[in-house]
Amino acid sequence: MDDKGNQDKNQSQPVTSGNVFGGNVPENIQPEEVAPDVANPNDVLGTIPPDVSQDVPVYEEGKRKYLIIAFAGIFFVIIVVLIVRYLLGNRFIFPAGTPAISDKEVTLTYWGLWEEKEIYEPLINEFQKKYPKVHIKYEKQSPQQYREKLLARKENGPDLFRFHNTWLPEIQEMVAFLPDEVMSAQEYEKTFYPVAQKDFKIGDKYYGIPLYIDGLVLVYNDTLLKQAGISAPPSAWIQQSGGGGDMLSAVGKLTVRDANNTLITSGFAAGTSDNVEHFSGLFGLLLALNGGDLKQLDNNQAVGALQLYRKFAEDNYWNSSMPNSISAFIQGKVAMIIVPSWEILVIKAQNPDLVVKVAPIPKGLDGKSISIADYWAEGVSRYSKNQLVAWQFLKFLSAYDSELKLFEQQSKTRLFGNAYSRVDLAEKLSGHEYLTSVISQANSYISLPLIARTYDGGLNDEIIQYLRNAITATSQGVDYQAALVTAKSGVDQVLSRYKIE
Repeated sequence: MDDKGNQDKNQSQPVTSGNVFGGNVPENIQPEEVAPDVANPNDVLGTIPPDVSQDVPVYEEGKRKYLIIAFAGIFFVIIVVLIVRYLLGNRFIFPAGTPAISDKEVTLTYWGLWEEKEIYEPLINEFQKKYPKVHIKYEKQSPQQYREKLLARKENGPDLFRFHNTWLPEIQEMVAFLPDEVMSAQEYEKTFYPVAQKDFKIGDKYYGIPLYIDGLVLVYNDTLLKQAGISAPPSAWIQQSGGGGDMLSAVGKLTVRDANNTLITSGFAAGTSDNVEHFSGLFGLLLALNGGDLKQLDNNQAVGALQLYRKFAEDNYWNSSMPNSISAFIQGKVAMIIVPSWEILVIKAQNPDLVVKVAPIPKGLDGKSISIADYWAEGVSRYSKNQLVAWQFLKFLSAYDSELKLFEQQSKTRLFGNAYSRVDLAEKLSGHEYLTSVISQANSYISLPLIARTYDGGLNDEIIQYLRNAITATSQGVDYQAALVTAKSGVDQVLSRYKIE
């Protein structure tokens, strides 16, 4: 439709000047015939005083002109307001700085993982109450082949979805960027931890909002440590001056073997790839602590990291005859494991009486604190027709009060909720039995595509397989350097495919 043409037609038409009663009276018009007893019509009508004009009074004509101008001005203001309302999407009805929420009926489909609908329902209801024309449809998805499903249905899939912190290179083609009017870069960087700023930033734009943070922590059986005379978990990998126990010494004290040198109790689950959960993340941790780089697996730092990882198996502190490391921990057969905090929920669900405690990752040789991040964030599809509303909903979910409510809802259904993604909520978890260490090392998290159980069928899973092969090869006598050179060839291909430099 030609709005300009319609606008021209709808404009007020000018009023012609002249006698408003229909024009000038002809000069030769005759007076109406009067009764015969009236000698002169002027005697009835009277004469017009010479000092009074016969035209319409000036003040009457001016009044009408002012009314016309006033109505035209009001009409113009209404048109301007309607145009502004259309362009800004009703922004003037919201507080300053608040992005537009559609004045049309909008339904947002939200694909989630792990969490049931009941966890989000109170917050969804709160948002919908505030914006009655926005409807959120939460759908919990299966993690298996989830990434492939997202990409396959990108053009007609969800408006919002959950994705892993390592996935952005894999799904970049379908993720919309976070508009500055919803959350500026400055606000984002003030709100979330440095690892999120690195994980979700491309160029000068952010592509995800985390609702929680997690990463590798040291989980230990406090009963076994006390039985071995260890009062506190190790704070370093190798003994250093300045106090604090070291990992290798603690593992030696905790490991129990029978007369045939068969493992009864392991001090620490590491050294193999077939029965250690999160082995790839643990190798990546040792690689980073040793100054190594995933893109340079053939250098001395990588070889040193692999040697340290394999030492725990080669010295028979752990071996392939042991159960899966999580199962072994639940059964009291291993004293320490390095896992993300969510594994504690699995452990305590199966053995509630186990005395489980958590500590930060032991430091490296130079006192460096590093851990590997493992968490999920929320994004918006670039194919969504309601991106602005979707991002506004995600900002609402990540708000201070919203994260508190999410944690409360999660804690109703399990032992504890997820650690807050917001820096300004860190103190809320000070002294928490299981999450204090997650937060205390939050500024030290780094991300590597070595995370187990993302089920991505791509970046993480493929690289993990190359590392698994390398570790298995060394257990069969292959030289560390040679095993890593082979792994590097495959890892480089994967990184290149996802344009990771």
